[in-house]
Amino acid sequence: MQHRRKARWMHMILFICLLNCLWGTAFSQAGDSCSLRISLITCNPGSELYSTFGHTALRVVDEAAGTDIAYNYGTFAFDDPNFYAKFIRGKLNYYVDQQAFPDFLYEYQYYSREVREQILNITCEEKKQIQAFLFMNIRPENKFYRYDFLYDNCTTRVRDILLKKNGQGFHTANIIDQPGRTFRNHIHYYLNRNQMPWSKLGIDILLGARLDRAMTNEEAMFLPDYLEKAADSTQRSNQKLVAEKRVVFKPAQPAIGNEPGLFTPSRVAWVLLGIGLLLSALASRAAQIALRFFDFLLFFLTGLLGIQLVFMWTATDHLVCGNNYNLLWALPFNTAAAFYVRNPSAGWRRYFGFVAMVSYLLLVSWRWLPQELNPDLIPLVLLIGLRAALISGLESKLPWKNKSLSNKRN
Repeated sequence: MQHRRKARWMHMILFICLLNCLWGTAFSQAGDSCSLRISLITCNPGSELYSTFGHTALRVVDEAAGTDIAYNYGTFAFDDPNFYAKFIRGKLNYYVDQQAFPDFLYEYQYYSREVREQILNITCEEKKQIQAFLFMNIRPENKFYRYDFLYDNCTTRVRDILLKKNGQGFHTANIIDQPGRTFRNHIHYYLNRNQMPWSKLGIDILLGARLDRAMTNEEAMFLPDYLEKAADSTQRSNQKLVAEKRVVFKPAQPAIGNEPGLFTPSRVAWVLLGIGLLLSALASRAAQIALRFFDFLLFFLTGLLGIQLVFMWTATDHLVCGNNYNLLWALPFNTAAAFYVRNPSAGWRRYFGFVAMVSYLLLVSWRWLPQELNPDLIPLVLLIGLRAALISGLESKLPWKNKSLSNKRN
């Protein structure tokens, strides 16, 4: 009897141990299935042009594997033998790169750029899907993509992963603060805040009317700050996408902004207009020689710029460089016309008259064009119109000019 009781106790103990083992295994598996943490990382803008708009990355913490990885879609190979040619023609491939998160963070600590993290409130299965997609995307045959500043960049790639590939059922509220906001409006905000007038002028000259189309809510997420805002305002069945938001790194002293300096585009343009007016008014031989040189540079350089704009429009993959209304003042034929500013033939006089008329019409219609032209160009366009009119002899056909000439003869 005692032997039987001992056997029963032994069976009970073994059964309890077996249950504990099974429970522990099940709990361990459940824990492993939820050992992933996926976060959206947003980095503040820097002081250089390439960092003016900030940066986006995905952080994947896998507690089971003991890894903490940042996935960054903004990487390119600077040592590519045809780097500059590919960059200019819009054929440069970017790629996704993985980096230990502390190493990724170090660069932003070094440049005193704040880094924020939004921990995502998604299911374990969705976390696994994102991780599996990143594992697949990081492979050499899949990692490269054709970069587009507006529509396919390091931020839109992350947007698509979160809200398209694995964002079933999520709804994002409107994140555009004013209706009708364009891509150019948003770009100007960052360039103005960072006091980069020359970069703003260059972008306004190079990028055409497509930059002035009103953005959709999804398109606004091409900027890191707006993707961060979108994540905050996204939910599914009253469940927010962001479970927790925290500042990973906050610099004791933020990065120092740029100083615009004395030679801003506006000041330079007005100085050029002043020089052109002064030389046009002087009758001395030295002034006339200087004026011919001035005219040559004015038309030759604006013509070269026009050729570059046509090239960017027609011979590159930069779609946003198309439909560029800056070609109304940067006329490619100015390059040839520059060699005839001294003694233009009748044909070239008609050309300069055409340039003058186009310049004046452009100034009159400035505010109603489909493309927002940079206002710092107004003095330059006025100068082109003035000098073209004087070279063509167009001013002599004006009524008050004819009257003054007749008075002189009398």
